[in-house]
Amino acid sequence: MKRAGRALAAPGSMKSLGREIARNKYIYLILLPGLLYYAVFNYAPMYGIQLAFKDFRASAGIWGSPFVGLKHYEYIFQDQDFWRAFKNTIIISFSRILFQFPVPIVLALLLNELREGKYKKTLQTIFTFPNFLSWVIVSGMVLNVFGSEGAVNHFLSLFGVSEQMFMANQDLFRPLIYISDIWKSAGWTAIIYLATIASISPELYEASYMDGANRFQRMLYITWPGIRSAVVLMLLLSVGNTMNAGFDQIFNMYNPAVLPVSDILDTYIYRITFQTSGDFGFSTAVGLFKSLINFVLLIVFDRLAKGVGERGIF
Repeated sequence: MKRAGRALAAPGSMKSLGREIARNKYIYLILLPGLLYYAVFNYAPMYGIQLAFKDFRASAGIWGSPFVGLKHYEYIFQDQDFWRAFKNTIIISFSRILFQFPVPIVLALLLNELREGKYKKTLQTIFTFPNFLSWVIVSGMVLNVFGSEGAVNHFLSLFGVSEQMFMANQDLFRPLIYISDIWKSAGWTAIIYLATIASISPELYEASYMDGANRFQRMLYITWPGIRSAVVLMLLLSVGNTMNAGFDQIFNMYNPAVLPVSDILDTYIYRITFQTSGDFGFSTAVGLFKSLINFVLLIVFDRLAKGVGERGIF
């Protein structure tokens, strides 16, 4: 009887779901473009993942290409260029988390402490604007500032200092990509934390002020606990994106002189796909390997976050 009851409940639940969708049709209509985007550009291309285990032949197509098993992965683990790109990806990604991730948090906390509304909005606009510039433009600006004929070298020449090759210096290239990325994206990311801060009850600040708490204490004991969950969520998303070390930025800024320290998995995939004979099966295998590592890191750090009392993602 219980099984029959459960079986009969299914049509009713589908009807209630249909009524719910009809009642909120405009909300689902707003969601439709985003759902279509992910369906077309994220889920539909997963059909091509099988290329990671096939020797692609254009005449046979993806489905008809011969199956080669783990042949591509055997070559991956023997390729020194792959391991160099893998090492650089790990170093650059975790360095971004170490040096770049705290900047938007600090910026949001500082902006929140400003009392003058117009001044605060002006600063927020200034900090946010670079996010809307493409990396093609930003890399051109960096080159104009730090290039051999850039503003910094012209300034140094006034003091008799010889020309410095900033963009070709392996020791300086990584700091340059961190600093330029902070300049471009910190203000935009800070909006997330400012929105979270705005949801904190003003009564908490008023009560702490009456109890004699100074601004630093209010920031430490009210503001920070209020945004901690958002910080953990953003950190988990950053860790889950570890193997994507910033292709757009590095592709537009790197050059052969700094290739040993700037070549990441995405630029490696680009080269073996479009600058060689075009081994699509091999490049797909590298991409799948990269996605698998991202997935494992996300799951592991999500469990760690839950272990320290945070909600996590899953």
